[in-house]
Amino acid sequence: MGIYIVKRLLSAVPLLLAISFLTFGLNGLSPIDPVEAVLQAQGVPVTTEEIIAETRAALGMDRPFLTRYFDWLISCLKLDFGRSYVTGEPVWSLLGPAFLNTLKLTLASMTAIIALSITLGVICALREGRMLDKTVRGVSFVLTSMPSYFIAALLIWYFSVKLDWSPTSGMGSYPNYVLPVVVLTIGYAGIYFRIVRSSMLSQLNEDYVLYGRACGLPERRITMHILRNSMQVAVSVFCMAVPILLGSTVVVENLFAWPGLGTLTVNSILSRDYPIIQAYVLVLGAAFVLFNTVSDLIQTAMNPKLRKEH
Repeated sequence: MGIYIVKRLLSAVPLLLAISFLTFGLNGLSPIDPVEAVLQAQGVPVTTEEIIAETRAALGMDRPFLTRYFDWLISCLKLDFGRSYVTGEPVWSLLGPAFLNTLKLTLASMTAIIALSITLGVICALREGRMLDKTVRGVSFVLTSMPSYFIAALLIWYFSVKLDWSPTSGMGSYPNYVLPVVVLTIGYAGIYFRIVRSSMLSQLNEDYVLYGRACGLPERRITMHILRNSMQVAVSVFCMAVPILLGSTVVVENLFAWPGLGTLTVNSILSRDYPIIQAYVLVLGAAFVLFNTVSDLIQTAMNPKLRKEH
């Protein structure tokens, strides 16, 4: 198991390097000169060739591409992503607090999604084909097909404007979490509960279930065994849901004025603040690789067959 963990961690290094290389190359994909984008972000009214040349030299953009990439990569390993083109502040001083705010929202939403998905998945699997199963699947299909901004607008209108039960923006206290978490949970629980349900159904007709019932084991104990085996499939889905949520809170954060990565990134895109955009893409890509690795390790720990193979 220890050797497999080391191999799995080492195998993630080339992928992280590829992500960092593509992230750094974002500047080259810009339709305008990155130096001109810097000057526009800083509000320089008139750009001349002399100003462009001086700015290019000051930012080190006159050096070879690979030299700039390796310098940037080494700085990123120290959590130094450069400085914002707009404010001149270190990128991490802006990205760090925003990342923590988004992480808080993601963890709260993920907890609700996992609890609701497992509960509904188990109940619907044990009552396959009955009215409750059909109703839950039908409602979840309708809710997941709705855009998140539409659901958010309805919740804000009813609970915040009409009933005045919940704040509409910010993250000052626990009530601020309610509506954003509900919106994210509605959008994803309807998808993940079907995965749990499908995994449960695939286990219900296994030989160990029939043998347990034939031996007179309590139905609750059999259900727990089924759930445990079903989680081997669902755990990878739930692990990957964390980086997916980190990257999909943009709409929700902007609707609820949540000071997270989504709000920061949208503002950076509008102002062409490339260092912040690069840092966001790199952090999000690293999160996908990290949680994918964690998912593989958890599955290997849960499944003895995988441990023997490795």
